[in-house]
Amino acid sequence: MARPQKRYVCQACGGVSQRWAGQCTDCAEWNTIVEEAAAVVTPFAARHDLRAGGRPVTLVGLSDDIPLPERIATGIAELDRAIGGGFVPGSATLIGGDPGIGKSTLLLQAAAKLAVAGRRVAYLSGEEAADQVRLRAQRLGLGAAPVLLGAATSVRDILAALSQGSAPAMIVIDSIQTMHSDVIEGAPGTVSQVRASAQELIRYAKEEGAALVLVGHVTKDGSIAGPRVLEHMVDTVLSFEGERGHQYRVLRAIKNRFGGTDEIGVFAMAEKGLEEVANPSSLFLTSRGEGVAGAIVFPALEGTRPLLVEIQALTVRLASGATPRRAVVGWDSGRLAMVLAVLEARCGLSFSTAEVYLNVAGGYRISDPAADLAVAAALVSALAERPVAADAIAFGELALSGELRPVAHANLRLKEAAKLGFGKALVPKPVEEKGALSLQRFATLGGLVDHLLGR
Repeated sequence: MARPQKRYVCQACGGVSQRWAGQCTDCAEWNTIVEEAAAVVTPFAARHDLRAGGRPVTLVGLSDDIPLPERIATGIAELDRAIGGGFVPGSATLIGGDPGIGKSTLLLQAAAKLAVAGRRVAYLSGEEAADQVRLRAQRLGLGAAPVLLGAATSVRDILAALSQGSAPAMIVIDSIQTMHSDVIEGAPGTVSQVRASAQELIRYAKEEGAALVLVGHVTKDGSIAGPRVLEHMVDTVLSFEGERGHQYRVLRAIKNRFGGTDEIGVFAMAEKGLEEVANPSSLFLTSRGEGVAGAIVFPALEGTRPLLVEIQALTVRLASGATPRRAVVGWDSGRLAMVLAVLEARCGLSFSTAEVYLNVAGGYRISDPAADLAVAAALVSALAERPVAADAIAFGELALSGELRPVAHANLRLKEAAKLGFGKALVPKPVEEKGALSLQRFATLGGLVDHLLGR
């Protein structure tokens, strides 16, 4: 009988080595290598030809008509928007987020709505007892929903329970890191256990046409814990973002095989759970009647939805010889350095003796390059202590030459700003005159600086 071999697997990247080491040679992480039992390799298995003895797979052409499955709408508009209109039967969705952000609450609310609508929904918790989940449901006002609730960590037990009766329309596993498969050795949460447990659950969901939702833990940097192969196994990866000190939550699709990844869902944490936010711009704007130095509103674009956020800048002059500090919250620090360099080289403004602080109000994070012009306007306003008009917005991309470039979907941004009562817009010159806003167009950043400084 062949002797079982041992291998050492990195819990961060899934790399395999033959001996233990303190640092993984693939991802350079420390203390992540764990010993696991490898599969037994026999001489027969090594020489076996896999080209014979299998069942032929039916091959079809790309032009064959295949009816698309009807999506399962949860009734939560912001959740359905983020995943493309609802869950697809037979799909696997992975949702990650910081502890306490509201992942379990959101999925419990979605499961309750589907159950009330007549769908068969199963909620399996591996982290909480059934009574704990039931108490949370009663606190959220969902105690009467006919959700099939269970507390288990064994994949074999879960599949045996799901096989009794008709297959559920939706299955929630909270969380995949707590699941354990007795087919292989290893503690729950290891690379092999997460992979094997997810594979068995996904196989059941695709065979029975059930929508599977897996909750995943995240690491300190916000990425989903465990091997990246878990993200490749599922059809959709959702990220639930937000800060505990802020009321809002943003649900963002990172991967979606059945839709786009450019839509977001916005929620607000309330006493009765997560509530949908019909007008997200109201969360990120500061109520003020007059202009404030260093503050300007930027119409960000998330998919087809414009969101108005306030960008705040502050500059503090230092004594000669002191090293100035650059602090950024909600934006790319490298892009801030580029904007400061263009302001100094092309516009003659000096930030070398001043500390610069930049903040996006409400804790929102911006990755839109159209924020360059708004950031530059906030910095100039803070440096000169000259407030921008309170009813003004700004957007545009900045080139290293100081030229202002147009951005995509300018009309959507202007329409959203006009809807919320803004009257002026600082935009690049190529933007056409449309909408109810008064446009002030600039070809270069120098023209904007002259306008803000009243030259």
